[in-house]
Amino acid sequence: MRAFKTMLKVEAKLAIRSVDSIFFGIIFPMVVVLLIGMIYGNKLAFKGSRYTMLQASFAGVIVIGICATGLMGLPIVLSDYRNKKILKWFSVTPISPMKIIFVQMIICFIIAVISALGVFLVSSLAFGYKMRGSELRFVLAFCLVTISIYSIGGLIASLSPNIKIANLVCNVFYFPMLILSGATIPYEILPSSVKLVSNALPLTQGIKLLKATSLGQPLNNVTFSILFMIIISILCIIISIKTFRWE
Repeated sequence: MRAFKTMLKVEAKLAIRSVDSIFFGIIFPMVVVLLIGMIYGNKLAFKGSRYTMLQASFAGVIVIGICATGLMGLPIVLSDYRNKKILKWFSVTPISPMKIIFVQMIICFIIAVISALGVFLVSSLAFGYKMRGSELRFVLAFCLVTISIYSIGGLIASLSPNIKIANLVCNVFYFPMLILSGATIPYEILPSSVKLVSNALPLTQGIKLLKATSLGQPLNNVTFSILFMIIISILCIIISIKTFRWE
């Protein structure tokens, strides 16, 4: 247990020193929600709407931190550790490689939580944001979305033969999800043809679930989103376990 805590402390310090994880995981989402609040203020999302544009965009901004840590942080770090033989070296020590993976997931999750809290504080303190739905349901939805995205990151780390391929695949997944899922551009204004592609993205379904829980909408409307993310999580985790290489 002491070795695990020491490793967690060391890896946390390394994560803090990483400019990319701090900027894209924490600062960038806060800047996005700040801009949305400054542009729209407390304007309604559309005529006759019961919620504001900020309330409608809140879920989309929240997932930016999840996406950054799960698709850019986790797989690249693990691929880099494999490439540098770090996983192989740890395999002959009392600290198993599995603990390294678990530590990385905890750190990524902590960054995602800090990002979500930062977005919430900026929204509430600067623009008076109030969540219309259940906080508990939102937290549970947040965890499900995180597991789903992290499972994809784990799959990328398992299948990528080297750090260059991992970086390329991460970018191929990260930026389309960020742009087409509704995280940066509202899903509602996307053309119908683009929505067909967007609906196939796990992050899109995650935003739909988070949006429904944050706005207090019935979960019956997002049953497909819940099942979709559960299936994606199970499939990616199983494939990751079977194909993961320590060296």
